[in-house]
Amino acid sequence: MKAVVITMPGGPEVLQVAERARPRISDSEVLIEVRAAGVNRPDVFQRKGNYPAPLGVDPRIPGLEVAGVIVEKGSAVKDWNIGDRVCALVAGGGYAAYAAVYHGHCLPIPDALSFEEAAALPETVFTVWDNVFRRGMLQAGEGLLVHGGAGGIGSTAIQLGALFGASVYTTVSSPEKAAFCLSLGAVKTINYRDEDFQQALAGLPVDVILDSIGGSYFEKNVNLLNADGRLVYINAMEGAKVELNLLKLMQKRIVLTGSTLRARDRQFKEGLRDAIWSSVWPKIDSGDFKPVLFRVLPFHEAAEAHRIMEDSVLLGKVVLSF
Repeated sequence: MKAVVITMPGGPEVLQVAERARPRISDSEVLIEVRAAGVNRPDVFQRKGNYPAPLGVDPRIPGLEVAGVIVEKGSAVKDWNIGDRVCALVAGGGYAAYAAVYHGHCLPIPDALSFEEAAALPETVFTVWDNVFRRGMLQAGEGLLVHGGAGGIGSTAIQLGALFGASVYTTVSSPEKAAFCLSLGAVKTINYRDEDFQQALAGLPVDVILDSIGGSYFEKNVNLLNADGRLVYINAMEGAKVELNLLKLMQKRIVLTGSTLRARDRQFKEGLRDAIWSSVWPKIDSGDFKPVLFRVLPFHEAAEAHRIMEDSVLLGKVVLSF
């Protein structure tokens, strides 16, 4: 099969198309003929050599989410049939013509979505549902601050937060991104190049913060949060080491948490899949929630997809088409 492989750690140019053996499936897996694969920032980290794949996953083929058609299934798989259109979360190997996937990590592709749109869902929706709604315990009527609202995670968090009744604020880096986030349901955007987000949001209710920046944002996040607020980390692009005033944490009763998804076990991801199927998929079926595609590129242009990711010009998701 054709696959996009990391030939060596480095820049986007190290991504090359090569021939690889088609994956073999276990009794509990399905084989998906991949029609599209989502591109995510962890793929960039893996390409640079900074995000190793879990044990048992080919470290040379990136990709954490796919959409396609089931062409083979294991003997223990009862919930899917050959020919089903599915999207799925994978621990790696998504940039390939075929992917072996544990059956409990698949979701049906809603009739209204293309393969490319469906491929933009799993990684972002799994991440947002786990961190904003389960760990962050976001409730209707609360305020949610999403740092970096224009990317895949951010655009998903804005839409779902608004759909479930929260007032959503977000930080962005340009007027174009601000307009984009407002169109998704954000009620206020802050261009962090022009103004301090702590000052801009002072006096507004902030109950949950989803942060992938870390560094200098940490203290401002703590200062902004309401009493009993929840601060959730999914990355630390500006720096992972911060100083915490424990008195302020105690006085405000702040919950400080965070997570990574890729290395979690099958059972955790399957339970998360079930929650998303029952809570988020109806929003897709009703037309209230839809993934936003910034660019769809043929898989042999994976290097360009990574350049787009690193240029930080995203308004939604980048997807590779097979």
